[in-house]
Amino acid sequence: MAAAMRFRIQSSHSRAQRVKPVVARHPFPFSIDHHAMATEYPFELHVSDEDLQRLHQKLELTTFPDELDEAGWDYGAPLADVGRLVARWKDGFDWRKAEAAINAFPQFTRDIDVDGFGTLNIHYLHQRSSVDHAIPLLFVHGWPGHFMEAQKIIPLLTSASPDHPSFHVVAVSLPNFGFSEAPKKKGFSLEQYAEVGNKLMLSLGYNEFVVQGGDWGYSISRIMAHTYGSKTVKAWHTNYPRTNFPSFRSHPVLYLKALVKSCTQFERAVLKRNQWMMKYGKGYFEQQATRPQTLGYSLADSPVGLLAWIYEKLVEWTDNYLWDDDEVLAWVSIYWFSRAGPAASVRIYYERVHAITLDTLFSLWSPIPLGLSFFPKDIGIAPPMWARTIGNVLHESVHESGGHFSAHEKPEYLVGDLRHMFAKGGPAYGVVSGKSGYA
Repeated sequence: MAAAMRFRIQSSHSRAQRVKPVVARHPFPFSIDHHAMATEYPFELHVSDEDLQRLHQKLELTTFPDELDEAGWDYGAPLADVGRLVARWKDGFDWRKAEAAINAFPQFTRDIDVDGFGTLNIHYLHQRSSVDHAIPLLFVHGWPGHFMEAQKIIPLLTSASPDHPSFHVVAVSLPNFGFSEAPKKKGFSLEQYAEVGNKLMLSLGYNEFVVQGGDWGYSISRIMAHTYGSKTVKAWHTNYPRTNFPSFRSHPVLYLKALVKSCTQFERAVLKRNQWMMKYGKGYFEQQATRPQTLGYSLADSPVGLLAWIYEKLVEWTDNYLWDDDEVLAWVSIYWFSRAGPAASVRIYYERVHAITLDTLFSLWSPIPLGLSFFPKDIGIAPPMWARTIGNVLHESVHESGGHFSAHEKPEYLVGDLRHMFAKGGPAYGVVSGKSGYA
């Protein structure tokens, strides 16, 4: 195997020619031999001192907006919160410590050919269990998540015990995110993300595997289950079960039950949360789905703008989770220092709405086993009864607390659900040939 490849980010601004000042942020800082990259290369993240210095310079030059008296969270991320985080990012936050924590996980890159889009160099974390018969699991993040969203569940999933199954975990940086290459052509939508996930697992020698995803990871996993189900994808699990009210044509029994059955307390809470989201929290989606490039100038040039844009979601989409300032800054820094820059990450919204309607997405069904985890402070999820239309639901858990980023916020809950689903006697035990999850 080749020596470890270090990802050194150099500021594109320092290399910009005066006659051609418009350049992409953070190009990959070494030439890529696509023939050589047909194999796996170890990856180590190292942000250049130049880029760190430039970040601090930008933070020094921050101009904050004013704020109305007693505005709280009504108008968005509070000035006091953002001001405190910026001060910490500028003078106290230790990126090298955060970087070392990222590099503590085994990471790699390899080329993946995507139909119609050429070859993309894909970054991923690959943590194998000590159990030879561990179940291969692909973790798919969304926005504003990233591959390190899985950092708390990986030690739990890969742990060996006679009492629960173990997993080999692959956490991919989706194209346009983290340290994967971004496509250069329009139209890279959910189907292409699903293709990348499937081909990545096959390239790792996992001819059969299972998938877990939330946020966009739910949509991508659903397409993977529909497209590759029973071939390579043997089961899937989501903590973001989204769908419409049951249709009489496709699910007449569930339709009638949903009409006459009284909502549970949890279902009422979910519907109330969805009403709040539609009224107060959906603006970001409309912006990212219609004019991602216009928004991208602010995200790419202003670290404070990026911080506020993501911090708002981290707080409002979780269930009173106590975010540590350094935890937030490490999360946002992955976006700031990402390979394609943070603007690339929001294009997935535009591409989805122009490629596939929600009704079409919600109609995709697969017979492979499906597990659902429900968290009350998530955004846009369906009540459990509606969600049984998503697929072949064989495992379902309703939790009393938790929000959108359950892998980070409630790792024990999410891992417990996966263990129960794939355990001996569980509904998805033995779905991957020769990979029971046990020694």
